[in-house]
Amino acid sequence: MEIHPPKPAAAPREPLLVALGERVRLLRARKAMPRRVLAQTAKVSERHLANLESGIGNVSVLVLQLVAQALDCPIAELLGDETTATPEWLMIRESLRGRGAEDLQRAQRALEALFDSTSSTTTRLDRIALIGLRGAGKSSLGRLLAQALGRPFVELGREITRIAGGSLAEIQDLYGPTAYRRYERQALEAVLADPTRVVLETSGGLVSNPTNFSLLLGNCFTIWLRAAPEDHMKRVIDQGDLRPMEGSDAAMEDLRLILAGRAAFYAKADLIFDTSGKSLQASFEKLHALVEMALNQD
Repeated sequence: MEIHPPKPAAAPREPLLVALGERVRLLRARKAMPRRVLAQTAKVSERHLANLESGIGNVSVLVLQLVAQALDCPIAELLGDETTATPEWLMIRESLRGRGAEDLQRAQRALEALFDSTSSTTTRLDRIALIGLRGAGKSSLGRLLAQALGRPFVELGREITRIAGGSLAEIQDLYGPTAYRRYERQALEAVLADPTRVVLETSGGLVSNPTNFSLLLGNCFTIWLRAAPEDHMKRVIDQGDLRPMEGSDAAMEDLRLILAGRAAFYAKADLIFDTSGKSLQASFEKLHALVEMALNQD
């Protein structure tokens, strides 16, 4: 009988590289960016990127810089430090990035004043913003809620196309995600500058930009319409988009990753409402009651 020597044990992976790979995957999922797209944007081979996300092999600082630029984040966010630990830190850091000494001093004074007082939601309730992934019910419930409250229903996506002069897909394809978020901020600022009380529908990816999300949270009463991944997928397909069926297992895994990457940001909303397993009418009646309660309490 032939005796084979035991196979050598696999070398343990470097914890730093493992953590780095997990952060890249999380950031990519948060932005709903396929690995192929990130590789193309960063001008890094997809195989190299796969190794990076798997925590194997060595990584040069230059590659990290390219990946960070493609994900629109500093290298520190890939490596992880105190300011990347929570959504709050990320948004504070983004707001302060590049500011001069005077601006930083004013920000410090404002934070100190904030912690010594209680802010009111009166002004924010003038604009009720719905956040969450596609398929959560933002369009359907938003229109019903706006009608019940006697307010206009505003789709931020339409405002973006109006300002940019092209469709959302054209903006992404021609100018990239960074330009899209810039148009998104301009559209959001335009909505906020209008004193009209509205119900606002936002894109699922708005939370991936800390600057725009901070602006939304500070000026709108936000509601996270949450649903199970299976409900998101079914509703998108029911809307006529059959693209998820091209690779249903992979699409569902991507959806779960996106939800995992964004959940902590969505959870910053003033109100969290789960639409899973509910009819449109039942969801609307419950949501309407919760909003009316918030309006009457203030």
